[in-house]
Amino acid sequence: MGENVVILSRDCHALRPERLAGFRKVEVRVNGARIVANVLISDGLEALGPGEIGLPQPALRRLGVKPGDHAHVSIAPPAASLDAVRAKIRGEELTKEEIRAVVEDLAAHRYSDIEVAAFLIATSSFMTTSEVLALTSSMAAAGAQLKWNRPIIVDKHCIGGIPGNRTTMIVTPIVAAHGLTMPKTSSRAITSPSGTADTMEVLSRVELTEDEILDVVERCNGCIAWGGHINLSPADDVLISIERPLSIDTPEQMVASILSKKIAAGSTNLLIDIPMGPTAKIRSNIHAQSIRKLFEFVSSRLGLFTEVIITDGAQPVGFGVGPALEARDVLAVLDGRPDAPADLREKSILLAGRLLEHDPLLAGGRGEQRARELLESGEARKTFDRIIDAQGPPPRAAPIGSLVFEAVAPRDGVVSQIDCFRIARIARTAGAPYDPGAGIDLQKKSGDMVRKGEPLYRIHGLDHSDFAAACEAAGEDSGFRVSSAGR
Repeated sequence: MGENVVILSRDCHALRPERLAGFRKVEVRVNGARIVANVLISDGLEALGPGEIGLPQPALRRLGVKPGDHAHVSIAPPAASLDAVRAKIRGEELTKEEIRAVVEDLAAHRYSDIEVAAFLIATSSFMTTSEVLALTSSMAAAGAQLKWNRPIIVDKHCIGGIPGNRTTMIVTPIVAAHGLTMPKTSSRAITSPSGTADTMEVLSRVELTEDEILDVVERCNGCIAWGGHINLSPADDVLISIERPLSIDTPEQMVASILSKKIAAGSTNLLIDIPMGPTAKIRSNIHAQSIRKLFEFVSSRLGLFTEVIITDGAQPVGFGVGPALEARDVLAVLDGRPDAPADLREKSILLAGRLLEHDPLLAGGRGEQRARELLESGEARKTFDRIIDAQGPPPRAAPIGSLVFEAVAPRDGVVSQIDCFRIARIARTAGAPYDPGAGIDLQKKSGDMVRKGEPLYRIHGLDHSDFAAACEAAGEDSGFRVSSAGR
């Protein structure tokens, strides 16, 4: 999702490379399409002639062209909106028009990664609520817009930070089985062991076109697709590609990111899940309430009804951490199996119940009861199967990794704490989500009694080097704290 790049030969005659020293960009036009790109000068690509340019796959896709097409390349003027970025760096408040211009240039990939980083750092210093409102509305308007001929479109979003918290894949079929519409466009993992789209891709295809999403929702009342494939709030994708490596995640940027995508997806009623816990993203009630109020303010101004719920984020939800292991847990809950993780089941019922309360035909206060009925009767599982069939088969098989290592309790006692951040890092080190079968299978939860040498969790892997690194990380710090019994 990052900056556009064009590759020129050192011997290029049409546009002499020495003229492009510094930060100058070029404009590439092919068959009426246009991008602005940074330039890489190649000395070693023999296949690249003096009258040719090289474009990486992302730039080819954005231009909608194929190798061999004729291209016109010229020096590009700097994006005019960079003046607004400089003003923000100086500490000024930006106008609605300035923010709209920045967002349009971001969505068109006219900024280099350095310029994107400058905007992120400047806005992380301070943003007024008016700026957050303008950023959200501009981002929502800058890409695709899903339209629905239904009065109520419900959605949910968790702000993240809790491994295994894969409630969406249970909530969506419950809500759809009831008859409400829930077109869920979910994200892939960036720094976590799995995103909802990664876990769903174990079971079905998630890279759907806009027309395919409309068709699946028409047939099933819901879908679980990857939002990045249909260009919803594209400026947000550009920001995220730089935001995550820099570990910038301010409340203002988070609210604009989440709400812009929900508005672009056509949502009318949104439920936000904020997990709070000692090793979660949000660690205090004061912080949680501050974010809740910002969500509510921006949503109300943009016509989106939003309810914010603060949930228990003290430990991972479910047993599996990683795409295939999480998919196993989801199916266990939908099947009503006795060994299904109770915390994942109960949290999913809670969230689905809150969404069902938006049905004007359902008696107030019956949402959670109705959600439980739909899950226990098997109607939610039938609806989930219909969604899977409508979306199509997954692109590849994703068996759980056959390399297994057990992290064991160092002493007799009680599990007093599980570090969510550490568990996520070890699962990712094992190969998740790139190897869907890699990850962690929790054997114990907080409050459980353990004996010395008893497994706390199992690491699953497919690649020997990744697996070895994860085992070493678990040996250094398992992420579990075991207190002596009675302490």
